[in-house]
Amino acid sequence: MPESKNSPFRVSLDLALSGKGAVPRADFERALAAADPALDWLRGQKGSLELLSIPSRTDDVKAAVKLAAGIKGMKTVAVLGIGGSSLGGQALTALRRASSPSVEFHDNPDPFSWTAALKRFDLKKTHFIAISKSGGTAETLMQVLTAADALEKAGVKSLKKHFTIVTEPHKSPLADFADSIGAARLDHPTGVGGRYSVLTVVGLLPAILMGLDVKKLRAGASAVLETTLAAKKPIDAPAAVGAALHQALAAEGKLATTILWPYVDKLQVFGGWWRQLWAESLGKDGMGSTPVSVLGPVDQHSQLQLFRDGPGNALFTLVSVDTKGKGPAAPRARAKQLGLDYLAGKRLGDLVDAEARATAQTLSKNGRPVRQIHLAKVDEFEMGALMMHFMLETILMGRLMGVDPFDQPGVEEGKVLARQFLKEG
Repeated sequence: MPESKNSPFRVSLDLALSGKGAVPRADFERALAAADPALDWLRGQKGSLELLSIPSRTDDVKAAVKLAAGIKGMKTVAVLGIGGSSLGGQALTALRRASSPSVEFHDNPDPFSWTAALKRFDLKKTHFIAISKSGGTAETLMQVLTAADALEKAGVKSLKKHFTIVTEPHKSPLADFADSIGAARLDHPTGVGGRYSVLTVVGLLPAILMGLDVKKLRAGASAVLETTLAAKKPIDAPAAVGAALHQALAAEGKLATTILWPYVDKLQVFGGWWRQLWAESLGKDGMGSTPVSVLGPVDQHSQLQLFRDGPGNALFTLVSVDTKGKGPAAPRARAKQLGLDYLAGKRLGDLVDAEARATAQTLSKNGRPVRQIHLAKVDEFEMGALMMHFMLETILMGRLMGVDPFDQPGVEEGKVLARQFLKEG
């Protein structure tokens, strides 16, 4: 597959298109042909799909930097939000550089965990960033209301110093709360759904507080976006190729699951963000595939048996990083004394590199299609690139499937029923 010289990562389909588990070439070619009008559609959205303009914006970054400067004196920053309002920021925690303030994410509204957190916080030195696109997310509103109550009971006189609100610029309960206490507000882009919002202030404000270079994050996203929109054919756009690969397997009835398998800790939390993106965007009309995020080598020991010899209806995307020659080395003399000649003088990164390659080959030899993505490193540029890649791949997959990758009717139904049950007591 042709690669851009400026590509932040390499993608190989060699193990997906060869061997006894190969994706049928005819199906792949048909899916690639169908991706051509999908790419044309994406190019035509350049002026109307707000996500595509986010990487080149600067005004929102300036506003977030200015606001963050007033928060940095706090001891703890608690980010309140759920789903897309939280998972993108959480994925970026793996890159954190600043230790002060401590940035925490509180998404799942478990009453026991939240009670414990409120007791643990030095509330007079805690700042809450509440994020909700609609401004009506019940879980986030409950956290905001109880946090405000805890602050007042702790003797805090001015709540506005302890809250920043990120929501759409229209009337909503969360916006009304912000206005009632005079809290700072940042606008959530109206045209960007929560699961696509990591490159907006939703992800950037926490990232700035964690010491990340958000300009590099957006630069990585821009590199992938530009490559995709400039591609003359789908084969030249890794995001289109990835969507076509998934669609070709789906056409054969062999895509019940899609598995993301990074061999680096920095991408472990990334998997949670990717799972929501894929599941909520594409699981519709009786179609879709279950996204599963695992981590190697740990899941090589716990799940490879199933992946190799189980149902065989999954696509594996293995993500590796340059680890060879990195990390501490096993002392030669002691390793040989213990009969571990194969480890003598080897570094920990050599082991991880060998295991990543071994897993890919093991899966392929047993008829499992494997896509390989390799990065030189994982910093803000590469993370932004990966995020944009998977967002575009998801959008294009939606076009190939014939579903809207931007709505979530199932989630909305659940919200309505939850409110009904609360009213009923």
